[in-house]
Amino acid sequence: MFHLQLSQLDLLEHEAIHIIREAAVQFPQAAILFSGGKDSLVLAAVARKAFAPARPPFALLHIDTGHNFPETLIYRDQIARDFGYRLHVRSVQDTLDAGRAAEETGPNASRNAIQTTTLLEAIAELQLDAALGGGRRDEEKARAKERIFSHRDAFGQWDPKNQRPELWNLYNGRKKHGEHFRVFPLSNWTELDVWAYIAREQLPLPSLYFAHEREVFLRQGTLLAVSPHLPLQPGESARRERVRFRTVGDMTCTGAVRSAAATLPEIIAEVAAARQTERGTRYDDRRSETAMEDRKRQGYF
Repeated sequence: MFHLQLSQLDLLEHEAIHIIREAAVQFPQAAILFSGGKDSLVLAAVARKAFAPARPPFALLHIDTGHNFPETLIYRDQIARDFGYRLHVRSVQDTLDAGRAAEETGPNASRNAIQTTTLLEAIAELQLDAALGGGRRDEEKARAKERIFSHRDAFGQWDPKNQRPELWNLYNGRKKHGEHFRVFPLSNWTELDVWAYIAREQLPLPSLYFAHEREVFLRQGTLLAVSPHLPLQPGESARRERVRFRTVGDMTCTGAVRSAAATLPEIIAEVAAARQTERGTRYDDRRSETAMEDRKRQGYF
C-alpha cells in the first residue's frame, strides 16, 4: 500500500487552502488584505492555488497610509497584475481630508493607527463579509489570542474574551447584519515557514527584504529609514548602512535590521538564528505593552 509523506509545508498549505475555501463558501463578499509584505504575498499565492485554474473570488485590498515605502507600492501593483487580482486601494489621506480622523503630531507621529478608520470605511463601502489577512500567531501575543475565523462586531471591534470555539477544523462564520469576520489562513505558520514556502514556490519579493544600502538613523534602539515623513530630532544623525527589513509597513514605524543577507537561503539562515521576533523591529508596537491588542480591539488588521 502506497503512503504519501507530506512535508510540513504541504500540511500548512493544505490547511490554508481548506480555510480559504471555507471563507469563500461562507462569505460571498470577501477580500484579501494586501500590504505588499511577505505574508500577504503567500496568502495571495495560496489563494490562487485554492481555486486554480479559475481566478480567486477575492480582490486585494490595500490601505495606503501615504507613508509607504515606494518599493512597496510598485510591488503591490506588479503582484495584482501578475497574479490576476482586482486591486482596491483606499487612502488614509482621504480619511484625513474628510475629517474622519486626525493626524498625529509630535516626533513619533505615525499614521499606522489611523489605518483602522480607513479599513473599516473600506469594509463598509465594499460591503465585505470578511477580510482575509496574513497574520500569524507567532508574530505577537495579541495575534496569538485570535481565532482563524475572527468575529468583528457592527463597529468592527474585536473582543478577545468573546470568541467562538474552533474544533476539528470547523469554522463558524455566522454573523448579524453589519458584522464581519477577519480570516487568518496562515495562523499556524511561523516566519521561517513563510520564508521556506517563498523559496519553494519561487515567489517574487520586494527588494526591501534583501540587504541593501540605505540612509537610516537610530531612534530608541530602532533603525528607521530616512524619509520626508520622519524628520530627524536633535541628537539624531543619518548614516548609510547595509540593512534589510523583516516586515514591511509604514515607513514611520517599520524598523530595519543590519544584515548582509542578499539571497533567500541567506535570509532563511538569518531568520533561523534570530533571537528577536520580526515585530520586534516595529516602532509602533513599543508604545505600550498592549499596543497591538488595543489597536486590534478597535478594528486593526
